Amino acid sequence: MPRRRKSFWDIFDEFFEDIFENLDKEFRDWMRRIERMEELAEEFGERRVYGPYVYGFSITIGPDGKPIIKEFGNVRRIAGRPKISEEREPLVDVIEDKDTITVVAEVPGVNKEDIDVKIKGRTLVISAASGDRKYYKEVELPADVKPETAKANYRNGVLEVKIKKVKEEAEEGFKIRVE
Repeated sequence: MPRRRKSFWDIFDEFFEDIFENLDKEFRDWMRRIERMEELAEEFGERRVYGPYVYGFSITIGPDGKPIIKEFGNVRRIAGRPKISEEREPLVDVIEDKDTITVVAEVPGVNKEDIDVKIKGRTLVISAASGDRKYYKEVELPADVKPETAKANYRNGVLEVKIKKVKEEAEEGFKIRVE
């Protein structure tokens, strides 16, 4: 059987295959550690109920052609170890155009009255709590914004926040008329 020549696209296949294998291995390691912690707690009579475990990731290709991996859920790595949090980190997308920044966050299972959205400088803070569903995320915005222009909309578990950007002055500066 003749050997197939490698094509340019084979590089991407191998690259993404490695990423998925590494993420799968890391997640399995986390789960083994969590199960071992639960076994030890049970041995010493300290049984705590954790869960549900929520972990996911999204991979997109950035403008520079490099992959961007975003994790979400309530399983986080702190100092190389898994930590289960009560609050879930929602999956968030930031879309920037000429005049506005749009932040889209997935926060299912809560009512719009349970959602709190704040702007602190260049950071958008999203928090929500309803029953056993708790979400928290701080999103760094790519540009300065006018907080008073922010509008939030929540429908079908998806929160969308639109904020107008602060217009930058032209590099020449502001021309002052001499009288």
